[in-house]
Amino acid sequence: MSFALLMAMPAWSQVDTNSTAPASPVSDTALMLTPPPVSGQNYPTAPAGEARSNYLRYGLTFTTAYSDNAVESSSGPVGEASYSLGPTIALDETTSTFHSVFSYSPGFTFYQQTSALDASDQTGSVNLNYRVSPHVTLNGGDSFHKSSSVFNQPDLASAGSVSGGAQGPNLSVVAPIAELLNNSGNVGATYQFAANGMVGANGTFTNLHYPNPAQVSGLYDSSSQGASAFSSLRVSKMHYFGVNYQYQRLLSYPTEGLNETQTHAILFFYTLYATSTFSVSFFGGPQHSDTVQPPLPPLNIQLPAARAWTPAAGASLSWQGRLSAVAVSYKHIVSGGGGLFGAVHTDSASTSIQQQITRSLTASVAASYAQNNVLGSPLFGGATDGHTVSGMASLQKQFGEHVNVQLGYTRLHQSYSDVAVLSTNPDTNRGFVSVSYQFSRPLGR
Repeated sequence: MSFALLMAMPAWSQVDTNSTAPASPVSDTALMLTPPPVSGQNYPTAPAGEARSNYLRYGLTFTTAYSDNAVESSSGPVGEASYSLGPTIALDETTSTFHSVFSYSPGFTFYQQTSALDASDQTGSVNLNYRVSPHVTLNGGDSFHKSSSVFNQPDLASAGSVSGGAQGPNLSVVAPIAELLNNSGNVGATYQFAANGMVGANGTFTNLHYPNPAQVSGLYDSSSQGASAFSSLRVSKMHYFGVNYQYQRLLSYPTEGLNETQTHAILFFYTLYATSTFSVSFFGGPQHSDTVQPPLPPLNIQLPAARAWTPAAGASLSWQGRLSAVAVSYKHIVSGGGGLFGAVHTDSASTSIQQQITRSLTASVAASYAQNNVLGSPLFGGATDGHTVSGMASLQKQFGEHVNVQLGYTRLHQSYSDVAVLSTNPDTNRGFVSVSYQFSRPLGR
C-alpha cells in the first residue's frame, strides 16, 4: 500500500493516462458505459491520435521556472526562480480484462534565493480497472503529491483535470510556495444486471496537509471521505439516464477544534454519447448539509449547527478529435474547502483545450474559475468567501525520438480577504521551461 501511494500521476507524457475516454456503444445490447457524472474519472485531455497504451516510459526531466509571487511579504510580492530535476517512470498495460497505469516521479527543487524552501518532491499515482466477469467491473486509484509548491508540476492544468462528476477534491485555493502533501483515492464497482441496466458504488477520500503552518497563515489542513451509489438506465445506444445518492464527510482542522460538514444528495443525471469521442452530461438534485464548527473563542461558546437544503447541479462536455481535444465542466455543489476554514458552497468551471499543430508540436490552453462560499458562522477568523481565477498556456515540441521541450505561462488571481497568505499578494505570474529526455518501450509486441 505504501508503494501504491507513491505511484505517480503521469509524469511526462502527452497522453492523459489518469483519464478514461468514453466510447459509445455500437448497439443497444453492447456492454454499458459508466457515465461521467458517476464514473469518478477525469476526461481525456489529449487528442485521440495521441492515445497510447501498453508501454513502459522512463527518463529524466529538468524544469526551471520563475514566479513573481513566491514568498509572502507585507512589502509586496517577492519573485523567485526555481530549478527542479528528477527521473520519471510510467507503465501502462492493457489486457482483455485488466488495465493498469502506474507512474512515479521523485525529484528535488532548488530555489535561487530562498534556500530554506529547497525540498524533495514526490508525485505518483496508480489506476486499476479489472473486469471480473462480462458484467462486473472493479476500479480503483490513488494519487500522491509532495512538493514545496503545486506550481512545480509541468503545467497547472495537471493539478485540476476536468471532471464531469460531482465528487472530487477542491484544488482552487493555491498558496504561494509552501510545503504541502496531497493524497486522494477512490475505489468502485459496477454491475450490469440487464441488457440496459447498471448499478454501481464508489468510495473516495482526500487529505491535504501543510507541514509548516507558518508558511500558509489563514489556511488549514483538511480531509474528506465520501461514498455514493447509482443506478443507470440506457434508453438507446446514445442516451443514459440515472440517479445517484451521494454522502460526504468534509473536515478541516483550524488552530483549535474541528470543523465538520456532512452532506447527503440525490442527483439525477443524463449523458448523451453522440459519438465514440463526443459526450455531454448533466446532473442535478437536492443536497442537504449539516455543519458543526468548533467552540467560539475565547469564551468557548458552542454555536448551533448550520443546516440547509440547497440545489446541486452540473454540466460537462468532452470531445476528442484526431488532432484536438476539448473538455469543459461546471458544477454548483457543497465540497471541501481545499485549505479554507471549512466546507464551501462552490460554483466552479474549468476547461482544457489541446491542439496538435504539427506532428511534433502541440499547444495547450486551460482555464478555471471557482467561487467558494464558506459554510457556517462568519464569526471565525478566516471563514470568508472568495474566488480564484487561473489560466495556463503552453507549447510542447518533440525533438527527435527522445527529447521533449515545453514552454509555459500561468496566471493566477485569488481574492480571499481574511486569508493572510493570499490577501497580501493575490496575483501570481509564472513562466517555466521544461526539458525531458525520455525512452519508451512497447509492451507485448
